[in-house]
Amino acid sequence: MPDQKKADILGCRIDLLNITETMERLKCLIESGTTEQVITLNAEIAYTARKDRQLQAIINSASLVTPDGIGIVWAGRLMGYKISDRITGIDLVYRISEKAVSRGWTIYLLGASPGLADKAAQNLSSLYPGLQIAGSEHGYHKEEDMAAVINGINLARPDILLVALGAPRQEYWIYKHKAKLDVPVCIGVGGSFDVIAGEKKRAPDFFIKLNLEWLYRLFKEPARIKRQVVLPLFVLQVVKSKYRSIK
Repeated sequence: MPDQKKADILGCRIDLLNITETMERLKCLIESGTTEQVITLNAEIAYTARKDRQLQAIINSASLVTPDGIGIVWAGRLMGYKISDRITGIDLVYRISEKAVSRGWTIYLLGASPGLADKAAQNLSSLYPGLQIAGSEHGYHKEEDMAAVINGINLARPDILLVALGAPRQEYWIYKHKAKLDVPVCIGVGGSFDVIAGEKKRAPDFFIKLNLEWLYRLFKEPARIKRQVVLPLFVLQVVKSKYRSIK
């Protein structure tokens, strides 16, 4: 009997957990004593993983995969899965920060351009008084500097490492280095630091509630059209997958 708490979308596993269940899973991962990878999966990455078998393997080996983006939610529902709602990277950052205050979790921010991780850390601390930021570091490092970056993270001993290197680079980075990281939970959070730092503005609640955040971002960043062309291809593949499953 298939696992009722997991979905398969174009070969990628998705955990069918609501935000409360997701936070409980994160708590368990933090207490596990090992280094675990968490992925916030959107339609673009799921489509890319169809041909990138290494990326697909990384997704399916992660300890937690959340449905980030309305495309994944739509696909899951079309395939007959019960997906309550999307859990985006930035929403997860805010929820983790809120919970970290009462749980005593410490957070490290890695990624974005120089200065933005520091600013994002400052803004999170202002939003959530008592939040313990273990450290912050930008994402523009050469490969030969990576050992020093990882050493700095380990010395700070965070409970959660938020990695904002853009997908799928952040997924590859976490997977490649997690054996060297002394951090219980590592999460790829895309462009979250840009928004939290105030560099970019998130869509108004109206767009978010209607699941049109992607459209707002496209208005603000027309260059994203090159990435958005993947969406109709994703839809086509999901429909084909659905058709094959009922033949």
